[in-house]
Amino acid sequence: MTESSGCPVQRVAMISVHTSPLDQPGTGDAGGLNVYVVETAKRLGARGVEVEIFTRRTSASLAEVVTLAPNVIVRHIDAGPYEGLDKEDLPGQLCAFAAGVMRFVAISPEGHYDLVHSHYWLSGQVGWLAADRWNVPLVHTMHTMSRVKNRALAAGDRPEPKGREIGEEQVVKVAGWLIANTDTEARELVELYDADPERVRVVPPGVDLDVLRPAGKSACRRELGLPEDADVLLFVGRIQPLKAPDVLVKAVARMIEREPERRGRTVVAILGGPSGSGRERPRALQAMARELGVADVVQFVPPQSRTELARWFAAADLTVVPSHSESFGLVAIESMACGTPVVAANVGGLPTAVGDGGVLVDSHDPNEWASVLAGLLDDDERRKTMTDNAIARAREFSWDATTDKLFDVYRHACEAPPRPYDTHLDFATVPTAVVP
Repeated sequence: MTESSGCPVQRVAMISVHTSPLDQPGTGDAGGLNVYVVETAKRLGARGVEVEIFTRRTSASLAEVVTLAPNVIVRHIDAGPYEGLDKEDLPGQLCAFAAGVMRFVAISPEGHYDLVHSHYWLSGQVGWLAADRWNVPLVHTMHTMSRVKNRALAAGDRPEPKGREIGEEQVVKVAGWLIANTDTEARELVELYDADPERVRVVPPGVDLDVLRPAGKSACRRELGLPEDADVLLFVGRIQPLKAPDVLVKAVARMIEREPERRGRTVVAILGGPSGSGRERPRALQAMARELGVADVVQFVPPQSRTELARWFAAADLTVVPSHSESFGLVAIESMACGTPVVAANVGGLPTAVGDGGVLVDSHDPNEWASVLAGLLDDDERRKTMTDNAIARAREFSWDATTDKLFDVYRHACEAPPRPYDTHLDFATVPTAVVP
């Protein structure tokens, strides 16, 4: 007997149009969303819920169906060319993607799915159609929101397009339930998108505490080829203006300018690949490091597996998260789970994630970041206290706890009276590329 016996939720269709759960987080458009989908799907599957994840095929070599875990499969849908499409191009492929999903379900028995859970606004557009057609609840997780991102743009970065903003408004209006990562995100859904607060549920993401856990710093440094006595600063994430890795590079340059003796003992490791507008100048950060005279202390490392990532976290003295916008900040929790304190921007969900396991910085001024980082690197006792706090804080977040709360939303969605989809949206204002 499974844990889901007696529960109306037996089969869930998850939709992740723009990025596959099979992709390596840290490059392209793969990031925290991928981790969220994989970890919650695996744990739902372990409870006996069948999860089918629909995503866009990005290579001819990908099988139509891939088993991700027991009770969890990934279905690849053909929608547009396999390669060469950026996320910004995908609204024009939503009709093709939705048609592919509908084509599969046409050969399935009636009532095949109990609900649809869509991730990100593009998926919400398809989920809206699928849930309406199948007469099942739509649960939606935004992950990021254009109105939030556009209020905190990095210098020179492009704002999110109006079409996305309209698409998000539609999804908020029609979704039966909206999942927010934090209380801050829940408030933003209500204040910026006029979401019904009764339909918003806060479900914090988690961390894999079995993989991401404290380990010996000296041993990890030896395995990674890092000097045992170095001051190691770590950035993990996609290389794009939104994530602000340039703030770290500039801050380190200021630190060395103020105290030249730091050069010989400072190592900055940047793990990730170009993403978003960062793809337009994929080596801009390397060029900046050279121009600022710190190329000798900055290492660029490609995205790593979770096991390798845990080693990097454990090897670092501090993990730096200077993002301009974060709905939660999964990297912060993952670092803290490995016993490494975090220095993060005071934005979005990062205050919730970090707690007393790190320090929040109120600006993106490299001078201020330089002072904070230098002060912490020179204060072993304070870092030790932060390390203990970080480990304790991370233990408050687990994917099992996330799945418990998500499962409760699913139960409620399936047991509640059906909520009719609102068909009175003002389509006269909606670009045709947005509506599947």
